[in-house]
Amino acid sequence: MRSRQYGPDLTPPWKKQKPAPEVPAEPDLVVEEITTGYCGAVIRCEKTAEGPTVTLEDRFGKQRVFPMTPRGFLLEGKVVTLVRPSARPRQQGPARTASGSLAVPGARARVARAGRIYVEGRHDAELVERVWGDDLRIEGVVVEYLEGIDDLPAIVHSFSPGPDARLGVLVDHLVPGSKESRIAASVTDANVLIVGHPYIDIWEAVKPSSVGIAEWPSVPRGQDWKTGVCRSLRWPENTGAAWQRILGSVHSYKDLEPALLGRVEELIDFVTAPA
Repeated sequence: MRSRQYGPDLTPPWKKQKPAPEVPAEPDLVVEEITTGYCGAVIRCEKTAEGPTVTLEDRFGKQRVFPMTPRGFLLEGKVVTLVRPSARPRQQGPARTASGSLAVPGARARVARAGRIYVEGRHDAELVERVWGDDLRIEGVVVEYLEGIDDLPAIVHSFSPGPDARLGVLVDHLVPGSKESRIAASVTDANVLIVGHPYIDIWEAVKPSSVGIAEWPSVPRGQDWKTGVCRSLRWPENTGAAWQRILGSVHSYKDLEPALLGRVEELIDFVTAPA
């Protein structure tokens, strides 16, 4: 009687787990580690002697390292296998700045123009620098922040705008009927352009998907907006740290809402137009 030959795996086919989809562990991808329930965004992947690992950061800023085991994570409720991202192909065609403009290799910063762009606060200025900094230096445009626009008419008068010294102003929450719209309407100098975006704060001009959240939370009227956002998202109530987290998620114009992109480009064109 001939004996049967069995393979090394005696598990019945109906009991075998199907391979989970492989998902590249790209930065900011939010997953849940199955065995611990730890949920966080991918910070980095590393190759170790024991195998590849992934570092996740939770909403409180704490980080943990996990082995990238098969079927080890949940993505949107579905079991997946995280794998190391493939190397990105080299960029083809001309290089571009963060704003999407053609980069000018070796270009020196131009001597600052007399014209200026004013924004409301430090966060606004840092975001503009993040995306348009290279363009502004080539054009010689300086961006300054005002800490609010309540005294905008006096600020404009003090600046003394003219055809060769135009002033552009970016205003937060510039919507019909707002205090900001009434202040902006009081400035009628032809050498001043005031534009704005509809967001309560410049934070909202960053796409939620870039920050790793579903949407910007609604904060009750009368509550400090930034603090309310931190509370709703269960971030530490440190608005400075929260802003660094948001700013760090911005890599190019693609991370910003169109309502802001168009207004900043408009101001740059206005300030740099020939007299």
